[in-house]
Amino acid sequence: MNTTSFTQFGARLRDLVHGDFEESATELFRVQFETNPAYRLICKARGLTPQTVKHWSEIPAVPTTAFKKLELSCLRPEQRTHVFHSSGTTGQKPSRHFHNAESLALYEESLLIGFRQNVVATRPVVMLLLMPPKAEAPHSSLVHMFETVRRELGAADSEFLGRVTSDGEWTVALETSVSKLGQACHANEPVCILGTAFSFVHFLDHLRDQGKRIQLPPGSIAMETGGYKGKSRELPRVELHNLISSHLGIRPRDIVCEYGMSELSSQAYGKVSSVRCQGTDRKNPHALNPTLITRSASPVPLTPDTRHSPLFHFPPWARAQIISPETGREVNEGETGLIRVFDLANVYSVMAIQTEDLAIKRGSGFELLGRAALAEPRGCSLMSLA
Repeated sequence: MNTTSFTQFGARLRDLVHGDFEESATELFRVQFETNPAYRLICKARGLTPQTVKHWSEIPAVPTTAFKKLELSCLRPEQRTHVFHSSGTTGQKPSRHFHNAESLALYEESLLIGFRQNVVATRPVVMLLLMPPKAEAPHSSLVHMFETVRRELGAADSEFLGRVTSDGEWTVALETSVSKLGQACHANEPVCILGTAFSFVHFLDHLRDQGKRIQLPPGSIAMETGGYKGKSRELPRVELHNLISSHLGIRPRDIVCEYGMSELSSQAYGKVSSVRCQGTDRKNPHALNPTLITRSASPVPLTPDTRHSPLFHFPPWARAQIISPETGREVNEGETGLIRVFDLANVYSVMAIQTEDLAIKRGSGFELLGRAALAEPRGCSLMSLA
């Protein structure tokens, strides 16, 4: 299939909201089988072809580890203008997800629709990003995502607050971050603060060590993308969200969780519900003066009264199945397995991705548990902070 046909297929992304997933998935499988040599070999080795696959759930899924060894792309080498790498420990070979201009445009369309529906809609908002800028991390899909939402939805004074050190590690400018949030408080304008879970932990620990609490203006939002794996102390999500609420004054219902990876072009979102934290007024969590950074002699004690995990959902052009590693079949409601994603925005690579992430099946969504015990550490959780 030529580039024009690929572009026409990608242009149908919005139409999938209205429900022709089956037809689109089987058509895309046929296209990728024909144009992606490495994927075709995998499918043939399993005895599966477009002629034998009768339902989208039968489309062969490629493990994320295969992206480390194979060039799983429908694009010829001369057509590839960009590549996203998974991040990993030193010495690990990263996964590679190749793109061209059309592929990146589709990736950005997909992420913007999901971000507008789950995080920030259309208003310009100050975005403070606990990440290095794109110029310092050009192969990070997460940084590319954050740069896209900053460009399209961020106010003029939005800013990346991280950098990459000479040895490739990510750091956050902690005092600069405190200063920027203080400016937002005095301007009394809501902000959107975005980062990985470990970047929030390091920043919140800094506030604790300095004896500071920030009360951001009402309407402020936090989005965390998960991930620890040895680069900060690990916290249950509800505890992390309690810290965000207690130290930044953001209501629990305004904290959004995101799940994605470099091999995908779409993201899943969820929220933790029914979380209460000491240090804020339960009826009015913004009862403190929103223009002040306050100091306390000791950390605020946290006693969540419920521990509900976020329920993640992908957009309509992606489907997630929770697969039993023993049987290879989808588990029953409430059972645990590995996440398998069918992402129709992955037009130019492979739509069916088998992850190494564990989850519990919850209706049409899933409750994320974390990495499988024997899986390699990977993802933005492995970028360290100073």
